[in-house]
This record gives sequence, C-alpha cells and structure tokens, in this order.
Amino acid sequence: MQDKPVRVQRSELAVPATRPKFFIKAAAGPADVVFLDLEDAVAPSQKDAARAQAIEALNQIDWGTKTMVVRVNGLDTPWALEDIVEVARHAPRLDLVLLPKAGSVFDVQFVAQVLTLVERQTRRARRIGIEVLIETALGVANVEQIAQASDRLEAMIFGVGDYTVEMCTHDRVFGRPSERYAVLTDADDSGQRERHWNDQWHFAMARIANACRAWGLRPVDGPFTDFGDAAGFRASAQRAKALGFEGKWAIHPSQIELANQAFSPSAEELAWAARTCELIERTTRAGQGAVGADGVLVDMAHLKLANSIQRRQALIDSVGPPSARAGASAPG
Repeated sequence: MQDKPVRVQRSELAVPATRPKFFIKAAAGPADVVFLDLEDAVAPSQKDAARAQAIEALNQIDWGTKTMVVRVNGLDTPWALEDIVEVARHAPRLDLVLLPKAGSVFDVQFVAQVLTLVERQTRRARRIGIEVLIETALGVANVEQIAQASDRLEAMIFGVGDYTVEMCTHDRVFGRPSERYAVLTDADDSGQRERHWNDQWHFAMARIANACRAWGLRPVDGPFTDFGDAAGFRASAQRAKALGFEGKWAIHPSQIELANQAFSPSAEELAWAARTCELIERTTRAGQGAVGADGVLVDMAHLKLANSIQRRQALIDSVGPPSARAGASAPG
C-alpha cells in the first residue's frame, strides 16, 4: 500500500464542466476541492464537449493549491471509459477521478487499472487518486469491501441524492431531513403529544464514516440542495462532523465558507487542546496519568484528541489563505 496524499477536504465545490464562466470564480474561491462535473450536470448531447472543456480548464487555469477532481460518468454509461482515459492522459493537473455509483470492489479496481495503464503509457509524473460516491443501496451494502479496493482510493462521499432515489423515499430536497421520519411521544398530562424527528440517513452515513476511518480514507458528506437555507446547511454539516466526516460538498458558492467553518477546529476547540496538552504535560511530570479538571476526568486519551485537533489546524494552515489559491492561467 502506497502512502496516500494528505489533503484538506473541508469543502468540495461542484462545477459543471459545461459552464466555463464559473471556472475562474471557482479557482479564486475558498473551496479546498473543486470537481468539474461530466455526469449529472451535463446533458447526454454535451458529454463530449464537457470532457474537452474540463481538460482545457485543468490545463489553462491556475488552480493554485486546490485539489482538482473530475467526476466521470458511471461505468454503466457509454462515456465512462473515454472520460477516465482522456482526462488522465491530457490533464497533468488532475489530482483525483471521482467515480459515481461505486457499488463493488470491481468498480474501483477497474478505474485503478485504467489509470495505471494510462500513467505507464504517458509516463505521467503525478499519480492520480480516486474518490467514490456511495449513492446506491449496493454501495452502502459493500462499503467496507469498497474501502479496501485500491491504494489509489482516498475518499468516500455520501451521495444522498441518488441514494434517496434508489431507496424510494421520495424526498424532493436532497440533504434536508424529512418530517415524515418521525414518531409521536406518549401523551403528557394535558393530552399533548410531541413529534420526535429522526435522521433517516444515519445508518448509511455512520457506516461510510466507519469504513473510511477503518481503512484510512476521508469521509465526505454530499449535497444539501436547498442552497438558500444557510442554517439548514450548517446543521447538516455539523451532523456529518459529529459522525466523523471531515468535509462536505458545496453545490453553490454560498455554501463553501459554511463548510470550511464547520470542518475547521473552532477557537474554543483549539483553546481546549492547548490547555489539555499543558495539563497532561504537568501531570505526566508529576508521575500521574490522569487528572480532574472542572469536574471532568482528563487522561491520555484526551491528549490524543488534543493532538488530533492541533494537527488538523496545522494541515489547514499549510494550505494557505484563499487569496493564495487564485489564478487566471496556468504557469508555463
């Protein structure tokens, strides 16, 4: 297994490959990752043109330190193979191929082998990674096996849109909770009953996050399509973070900063981490492994958590501010 690149993936902005006017804005914006979409955002008659425009954009625009991705068409379509081969062959700036509807180990291994052959043929300098959308019932059922499919695989994304369709829930706004997924409490003394909302996607998300953490992948949450609802997006991102995800899609530029904020350590978390490191250092010098602080036991597990928070912030800082990512044309 080769060492996987360490990337910041708090926000992943979707950009249709057929909308060149969005490319420069995406390059100059604060998204950690940008994917140029050849799949759902492109009509069948425009597939070939979209592929060519994506390759041109990758080659001609300075994307700075962003991770650059192309979402290819699914392996059950007539465009998939050419998408993978052409972007790998002609776009040296490409970092990752995003495979939709990954349902089995074979799906990932097929893409990995195609990439290997193209890299050998072209003597490509930079290895291309893979991220997959888990957006089918089969994908969720096989998620642990898919996570181990290839050392090229870096991230899994929960594709709530297609998963909603496949599960036949008939929710029309993807990523938003459903008022139908609720139960009634027993009546209180006055006969009133309360509706208790549940999270209908908890099972799929928790399973994806666990598989990713078990096998060293980045779990990323998918779209929240009501882009006018900032509070709803923020709550959705916080839910994902609580389950162990480290980023979320942005289907509109207004969602990028919300995602970046949600998946960055807060000032309170950083302050707690600093205090905890100092506290454990003092107790260790005194020969103790644990100590009480404000009525809470603090031990070596908390030190690991504090170190994790600090490493996360250091990684984010290493990417640089958004202004460092802007550009208009590729160098050379």
